[in-house]
Amino acid sequence: MKNLRILAIATAIVISLNACSKEDPKPENEQEVITTVTTTLTGGGEIITLQLRDLDGFGPNAPVVAVSGNLKAATNYMGTVRFLNETTNPVGNTTAQILTEGADHQLFFEAPNAVGVFGYADQDANGKPIGLQFTLTTAAATTGNLIVTLKHLPNKAAVGVSGGDITNAGGATDASVSYPIVIQ
Repeated sequence: MKNLRILAIATAIVISLNACSKEDPKPENEQEVITTVTTTLTGGGEIITLQLRDLDGFGPNAPVVAVSGNLKAATNYMGTVRFLNETTNPVGNTTAQILTEGADHQLFFEAPNAVGVFGYADQDANGKPIGLQFTLTTAAATTGNLIVTLKHLPNKAAVGVSGGDITNAGGATDASVSYPIVIQ
């Protein structure tokens, strides 16, 4: 009986010490669920919408990419990028989360030089680019792919990253979309 009592007290002490020694885990910021990426370009009297929808995620159905029209050569465009989670009801606006956590995110725009020049039109609390708003000045008539990549926890202080060079960005890719574009 004495051994049973000692065993019970020892067990209670071990449980108490384990409970006291561990800190409550901090909630992790889960990766954003993104099913739809919409890039809108406004300029030259037109609004061009580029969209990727992948409602089944890694499911068997391929993502659907749609481009509403051609861009004009030698034209200045204002661009916006919007991210949605259409697996929830109501639809989740992931863009708002990206904006709130701007210091932890950056968009990168990649295209052949013949397409044109991109610039950032928004910034995080530290004065570094986010890319939810951007500019595109198109060059001559050409075709190519515009790749829009959202990075989570990029190294915004690395060489070239604030100028839009993804090479040294690091971080994790939350989304990457390749849009076929035509400039006339």
